Amino acid sequence: MAHLFGISLIKARLDQEVKNRNTLTEFSQEKPDPLMVALPYQDEAIALICALFAYGNAKAIVKFLQSLDFSLLDQSEENITKALSAHYYRFQKSEDIIALFIALKRLKAKHSIEDIFYEGYAKEQNILDGLWHFITALKASYPYESRGYKFLIGSVPKTQASAGAYKRYMMFLRWVVRKDNLDMGLWSKIDKKDLLMPLDTHTFHVSRRLGLLKRKSYDLKAVVELTQTLRTFDAKDPIKYDFALYRLGQEKLA
Repeated sequence: MAHLFGISLIKARLDQEVKNRNTLTEFSQEKPDPLMVALPYQDEAIALICALFAYGNAKAIVKFLQSLDFSLLDQSEENITKALSAHYYRFQKSEDIIALFIALKRLKAKHSIEDIFYEGYAKEQNILDGLWHFITALKASYPYESRGYKFLIGSVPKTQASAGAYKRYMMFLRWVVRKDNLDMGLWSKIDKKDLLMPLDTHTFHVSRRLGLLKRKSYDLKAVVELTQTLRTFDAKDPIKYDFALYRLGQEKLA
């Protein structure tokens, strides 16, 4: 009974945090977030680029993203190569950034990112099937390999047990599937109840401290476990708690 009482208090606190933080005032130069770069464009390809580069220091991420000319996605491959030849970010050299822009340009010419995800997702309403189908399509659109590019766009695991957390893709899916004052809600074919938690170090540690997550390994199994716990709080929209948990961990409030 005490455990249930504790969980109900945690849910109440998180529900309040979700309500309080569902505002654009959460984004500023003091509290940077890659979503603040993506929001003005309301474009799925630009949102994906912003999400895939969302690792490392938040201020450095935003500074890099603001240096990119997203109109290149509608320009020639020669223009893309020329314009991005001096760009780099942490593990990614200019060739890796150029490859991503060209791959997305080629995909956009044939299908929307949503439709490609949906092809994989539709059979069993499984987000992971949709993700792995998309990664396969992205790689096929522009065959290119490097360590930096593999880190950037991810890969399809041999087994689900060996899979990582896919935090940046899960965050992208939150942005484009959910709709509130922060998330863009650009997609309509994927149900927000099927989303998985964008687990990063902040949400991982704060979720363990709050008793929402027992698994000690930072991997896909932890993502699924935490998502299942949050579905007991809100079965229709479990990932609404992501940003609140992230800020609680980042600001050391829990």
